[in-house]
Amino acid sequence: MPPTDPPAAPADCAQQLKQLWPALFVGAPKPLKLRIQLDIQQRAAGTFTKQALSAFFRRYTGSTSYLLAIANGSERFDLDGQPAGPIADEHRQAARDELGRRRANHEARRDLEEQQRRNRAGLLHDFERTTLTRANFCALKQVDEAELDGLLEIARQEAAQYRGAEPQRPRRQEPQNPAERPHIDPRRPRPPDSRPRVAGHRAPVPRDDDPRAPARRDDDPRASDPRPPKPRG
Repeated sequence: MPPTDPPAAPADCAQQLKQLWPALFVGAPKPLKLRIQLDIQQRAAGTFTKQALSAFFRRYTGSTSYLLAIANGSERFDLDGQPAGPIADEHRQAARDELGRRRANHEARRDLEEQQRRNRAGLLHDFERTTLTRANFCALKQVDEAELDGLLEIARQEAAQYRGAEPQRPRRQEPQNPAERPHIDPRRPRPPDSRPRVAGHRAPVPRDDDPRAPARRDDDPRASDPRPPKPRG
């Protein structure tokens, strides 16, 4: 028995298709069986108008996610989610070509937006340092005077966002518990001097009363000779 409800509008097609055939329309897009609209009209006669289905599938098959499914897939699927034939090579290549065109357009648009952002940043930089009048500045920069304030405000907002996105270096935190701090024993002997020697520089000679000075050997003549050293010169 045909349904008594009025045909679905294009905006309602997606929800009703998911309810009727979830194996195909729920989740990530799947490559559709060719001429699948005929199967829908046969199995749900009077539920959808031809115009509503055409508008829905025009958006559905033109989405980037569906093109990826065609470009990377191998099988098409029917309303029950079952394989319904392989994807033709020309259809797969057409999807890849369209994805490449969209990717190139996206990169070009991104480069254009970045260049416009740099132009606004340079405009703000020069405006804050110029000594020209407003009219002369706009004439020099070839900017409409009525648009100057708007461009400067956008540049200030972008500069604030850029400063907020800069990564901050983590600050070193000192241990709160004194027991966790490294303890240095003042009685611990200092390590020997390991600084590199410089040409023409003599290492300091320790005094006799310096406890760090090495003990003299008994056979050292300086230890048994009571005579003072001869003066030089």
